[in-house]
Amino acid sequence: MKQLLPILLSVTIIFGSASALADNKAIAVDEMAGYLDFVDYGGGVIFAEQIPAEEYKKMLIIDARDRTQFEKGRIPGAINIEWRRVLAQKNQIPKDKTVLIYCNTGSLSAQAGFALRVAGYENVRILQGGFEEWKAKGGLDANKNALRRQTKN
Repeated sequence: MKQLLPILLSVTIIFGSASALADNKAIAVDEMAGYLDFVDYGGGVIFAEQIPAEEYKKMLIIDARDRTQFEKGRIPGAINIEWRRVLAQKNQIPKDKTVLIYCNTGSLSAQAGFALRVAGYENVRILQGGFEEWKAKGGLDANKNALRRQTKN
């Protein structure tokens, strides 16, 4: 009987944990479904052309790429929180000012932004096209460049 006790205890812990995990997944799915019912169409996406240069100073800018990419180049003033870590480091992210999050192309930052928005951060904007598109459009001058193109037409 003494030999069976550890096995029974292990089975209880495993199945108890599996049940709790299933409950947590169900809660997460319900939260995401509720979010999707009310989110705006763009899901917080913003284009570089929509951001005047002076606005960057008013935002918290999160570079969601890894440290190596961040050190090679970033939007001025950005902090580095890798996309998988945004919820773990949410204490660094305010809810009372605009948060701009980006990666290289926008796909990983979209996932991080989605997680933050489900967690109650309605102030998060995902940079469409990411850092690469931001650079190609002129970086901090993307808005000015777009306005200049409009006046030429």
